[in-house]
Amino acid sequence: MDAIDTAAPSRLSSGIVLQVATELEAVERMWTAFEEHADCTVFQSFNWLFEWHKHIGAKTNIVPVIVSASTSRGDPLIILPLSIKKQGRLRRLTWLGDDLCDYNGPLLARDFASRASEQQFASLWQRILQSIRSDRRLNFDLVVLQRMPEWIGAQRNPFLTIPVLPNTFGAHVATLGTNWEEFYRVKRSSSDRKTDRRKFRNLAKHGELQFIEPSEPGDITRTMELLIRQKRESYARIQADDIFIRPGYREFFKAISVSPRLTGIVHVSRLDVGEKPVATGLGLCFKSCYYLVLSSYENNQLALHSPGRAHLCDIFRSAIGRKYKKFDFTIGDEPYKREWSDIEVRLFDLLEGATVSGRLTVAGKAAVRRANVFICDRPSLRQPLSRLRRQLAAFRKRPAFDFAGGGSRS
Repeated sequence: MDAIDTAAPSRLSSGIVLQVATELEAVERMWTAFEEHADCTVFQSFNWLFEWHKHIGAKTNIVPVIVSASTSRGDPLIILPLSIKKQGRLRRLTWLGDDLCDYNGPLLARDFASRASEQQFASLWQRILQSIRSDRRLNFDLVVLQRMPEWIGAQRNPFLTIPVLPNTFGAHVATLGTNWEEFYRVKRSSSDRKTDRRKFRNLAKHGELQFIEPSEPGDITRTMELLIRQKRESYARIQADDIFIRPGYREFFKAISVSPRLTGIVHVSRLDVGEKPVATGLGLCFKSCYYLVLSSYENNQLALHSPGRAHLCDIFRSAIGRKYKKFDFTIGDEPYKREWSDIEVRLFDLLEGATVSGRLTVAGKAAVRRANVFICDRPSLRQPLSRLRRQLAAFRKRPAFDFAGGGSRS
């Protein structure tokens, strides 16, 4: 599909100019310049989504729908990286790359909140939908915008001015400070630190502990292949969905680790014991935040000595040394994330029907979501139901999702 002609944009109220494009290359210069000073997460960076579309989106016939609203002088106020995805007979308007973006949302000018009231954004959103649907090639039946954080930078997410539903999962972020030893002392009790020292000493009996940040492409690729294998084995042990069997996922992660576009953003690391790698990780470095996307370890006799925790401590130390202010564990409510974090990120979903079939689908999805939220707020219900789903999935010999959906990769 060709890009929509952005030279003839439609004018909105208050002098705002709206543009829609369906080719990433058509908006690359504007997008990359805007993201340097906009409020956004790494998952809204152009190069992350460019690589996603190259390896996954384009191969599954997903159509980018990039919407920008600018002042009459051409200064961007907001960029929405959206897409059209066909599932069955229905066409969905979703975030571009939403399946591999732990946080989805717009890129916002730093002063966007002061420029747009709740009513003005709600009106702008309706005009955006009308503008997209004005091109018959971009018709959609429903809007499914998932995993939107409550805050984008210092600004409240404008989509929360529209009726949304809470996502069944949240995310957790640690404020790092400037000194690793102080951070570690605050986050881990005296008894926990004593246990860590004992385990790490036992781990070191099997060889010198080395934190490796590979820089040579071949070494990076080997580390990524090891990480993918470890994660797949981990998914199998807990009967979780193996994301690497999905088309393009394995290729995507291997490609981004050595992509020149993402140099300085993608951070691959591992922990070696002697000559043996025992733990691996993939992080993203963006602005003042380190995002942990994937991590795993070898499930062998050394696992008793917590190589994953030792590796995590090394990653923390590295992030603090590089002066990152936040450490984002991304989506998932695992206990270890809560242990280290002091910020909880609430996530929300927007579900809207645009056609009769779309509205019927949204009604069903909303009912299921409310039931899931009810269950997630009551562990006494969630645990047995999740166990039942895993047992049924094992019986059917296929991977299971958690009852509430979503979950964590790391």
